[in-house]
Amino acid sequence: MRYVILGTAGHIDHGKSTLVHALTGIDPDRLKEEKERGITIDLGFAYLNYPDGLRVGIIDVPGHEKLIKNMLAGAGGIDIVLLVIAADEGIMPQSKEHLAICNLLKIKKGLIALTKSDLVEKDWLSLITDDIRNFVKGTFLEGAEIIPVSSKTGYNLELLKEKIKEIALSVEPKPVKGIFRLPVDRVFTLKGFGTVVTGTAISGSISVDAPVEILSKGIKTKVRGLHSHGESLKTACAGQRVAINLQGVGKEEIQRGDVMATPDKIKPTSMIDARIELLEDISLPKLQNRSLIHFYTGTSELVGRIILYDKEELKPGESLYCQFRFQNPVPLMTGDRYIIRRFSPLLTIGGGEILDTLPRRRKRKEGFEDLKVFELGSLEEKLSMKILHYGVNGVDITLLEGWIKAELSDINNAIKSLITKNKLIQLDNRLIHKEAFDIFSQKSLSIIKDFHKNNPLKPGMLKEDLRAVFKQLDQRLFESLLAAIKDIEIEKEILRLKTFKIFLSDDKKLLKEKILKTFDSSSFQPPTKEELSSRLFGIINIKELDALLKIMASEGALVRINDSLYLSLNNYTKMMDGLRSFFKTKKEMTVGEFRNILNTTRKYALPFLEYLDSHKITLRVRDVRIFLDI
Repeated sequence: MRYVILGTAGHIDHGKSTLVHALTGIDPDRLKEEKERGITIDLGFAYLNYPDGLRVGIIDVPGHEKLIKNMLAGAGGIDIVLLVIAADEGIMPQSKEHLAICNLLKIKKGLIALTKSDLVEKDWLSLITDDIRNFVKGTFLEGAEIIPVSSKTGYNLELLKEKIKEIALSVEPKPVKGIFRLPVDRVFTLKGFGTVVTGTAISGSISVDAPVEILSKGIKTKVRGLHSHGESLKTACAGQRVAINLQGVGKEEIQRGDVMATPDKIKPTSMIDARIELLEDISLPKLQNRSLIHFYTGTSELVGRIILYDKEELKPGESLYCQFRFQNPVPLMTGDRYIIRRFSPLLTIGGGEILDTLPRRRKRKEGFEDLKVFELGSLEEKLSMKILHYGVNGVDITLLEGWIKAELSDINNAIKSLITKNKLIQLDNRLIHKEAFDIFSQKSLSIIKDFHKNNPLKPGMLKEDLRAVFKQLDQRLFESLLAAIKDIEIEKEILRLKTFKIFLSDDKKLLKEKILKTFDSSSFQPPTKEELSSRLFGIINIKELDALLKIMASEGALVRINDSLYLSLNNYTKMMDGLRSFFKTKKEMTVGEFRNILNTTRKYALPFLEYLDSHKITLRVRDVRIFLDI
């Protein structure tokens, strides 16, 4: 089945609810006070079913100027508008305000119903029709059909139904594969069922028993049941009027303006960047920077402060980029539309599109290239720019899915395309812009290069020393970023450039030979590092000696026993030969026996044995060693 939402619009007492009743057989005025007073106070709901599987849900809005906030609560989810103008009165103030609101919300299609046409002469009807054509010029309803109807006589009602069908079939469907979102417009309880919320699903789908989150309260619950226009459903999707029976949530915990959504996807925000358009025909000389305003989106009404970018004031008919700041976080998505009204007196003055629900910090007069991309760019360009905002920290794919209003498959395809084009790097579920990664890579390479220059005898710098430069990165991300740099070689906790080679001057090469001869001639009583440094005092300092010994160990000329003690490879080989020979005839070896094998003292025998134990060549069992060498 195909689902489309139609919303009525128009001045009070122009016959909107009566027309809906005549078209559908359903009275949208559900409140006792509405029936008693004969006016619509809050949103009403009905529907039209067509034989070929089309269902048009109808939201009937109040027309009184004091009830604009209720009208706005219903306007956010509609696909097409039925502007209702009474033939005996013509265009009235709320005809203008409602049309302006629908125009700002960028509703693209609609019809005009000229009600009470049975009450006027044909000549008057012709004049009113011409007046309406002039009235809608420059709006989305320019060129829309104007159909005279009578709810009393039934005149042209069937024609109106057919025209609604035609226009509904031409509407672009809402994103059914996006994140589920339903702005709540009603909350009530039913005996035996508990709490029920209703609203228009504006994206995604939801099924019975599925988890759902109430935003921005952060309450997580479960769907007990789903209904649409009195029918029980297993699954509801975007474009439907939906009633959701919730599990374990009290009526007092939810209110109009809350949003039912897929859990852990949308991050509520108290600050957004947007494009603001002021209406031309308003009794407001200018909108000043930092003005308080009433902000409407979905079914939410908020008080916020507007920060105008690059200007101190905005005049009627003008448009620019701005930022809105709210007292409390609200669940919004990039691409949502909004309306603003003066703080006092209440008057609709403008609206626009939300460009970034998680904006970066910026000065009021700095460049707005990113906002131009968010406004006019492709989905790929928008995602690429947003990921760039997060720098080398990158951003989780889940956050992006809840940031922009789009099909999840389209978001994932755009990300894959950007990765293929080498504009993004993906590390696990985190995306990092190539520009940010290149900055990290270049800085890391530069730091390591400088380290090599200042420490030519060291095999590389400690990983933690580089980590200290990038304190904002968590350890796991830092490790992943390093591994992605092709020009860096990582050896345990040491980093070096792949092109780096330790350069030894001729005097250092001669010193190496001298040191090796010293270790060879010392047999199994080699000098400690400190003792060797004393012998070579004035030739090399202890730091350079330490580096040189490590180089010799890495080249295989020496074996590092511990930080202070080394053996030449020749003597190490002799030690291993002696051990193998001993264990050919014995199964166990004492410290004394080992000392005798090497003809050394306990001072050296113990660290040698500890080295053999740690390298699983020998195994200590109480006071003896067992040979493990194969």
